[in-house]
Amino acid sequence: MYYVGIDIGSTASKVVVRGEQEKHFVMPTGWSSKETTETIKEKLLIDGIDVLSESVKVVATGYGRVAVDFADYVITEITCHARGGRELAGDNGAIIDVGGQDTKVIIVEHGMVQDFLMNDKCSAGTGKFLEIMANRLGITLQELFDMAEAGTVLPISSLCTVFAESEVINYIGEGRKREDIAAGVVDSVAAKVAQLSQRKSLPDQIILTGGLSHSTYFTKILSEKIGKTVKPTEFGRFAGALGAAILAEEKSR
Repeated sequence: MYYVGIDIGSTASKVVVRGEQEKHFVMPTGWSSKETTETIKEKLLIDGIDVLSESVKVVATGYGRVAVDFADYVITEITCHARGGRELAGDNGAIIDVGGQDTKVIIVEHGMVQDFLMNDKCSAGTGKFLEIMANRLGITLQELFDMAEAGTVLPISSLCTVFAESEVINYIGEGRKREDIAAGVVDSVAAKVAQLSQRKSLPDQIILTGGLSHSTYFTKILSEKIGKTVKPTEFGRFAGALGAAILAEEKSR
């Protein structure tokens, strides 16, 4: 048996396979979740995993989960991220997931979701905002973090991505150092994620998932703003897909 978790995110799609083969991969979602889904199906088939076979169980989650028409189960992002986060961090704690389009805070107690919160999609506290700002500065996302670590924070106060980008453009026009602008951009996102997170009573165990989950710099800044240690997770980008694959297995028992 193979158990496949597919997380169709707004920016990237993640796949985790459990069973005889253990594998995972990520790819851009692109403009069409449906086309991405077909590409995933073909890629799995090349690896000998036929999603239409009775020996394969699939759970779909994420922004474009309804596009996965071959899924055996379609499960919400909160449930899948909580299950994946529980696997990464244990039965008790908080999961902060900074995605491309939204940020989620999930509180897990004794392996069950006790509370959760999601930001407004128009807010600038997401990974997409960082990508837009990195593109504006002509650098990669990793270079943005590297520059930010060497810079001094310039304040970016706007809650809207469009207006925040205008602030960055003004700083560029003033000839401010890219390192300082980068520091301001990362600080701005961390501040917005922290504000969202502090609307809940956070436990001491907190992990970061999503596209920024591997960044020790971002988790350091976020920890300072929350006042508690937030741990990076190397596999955190796949938390939703991992949770989906585990749920596929649990539902098949």
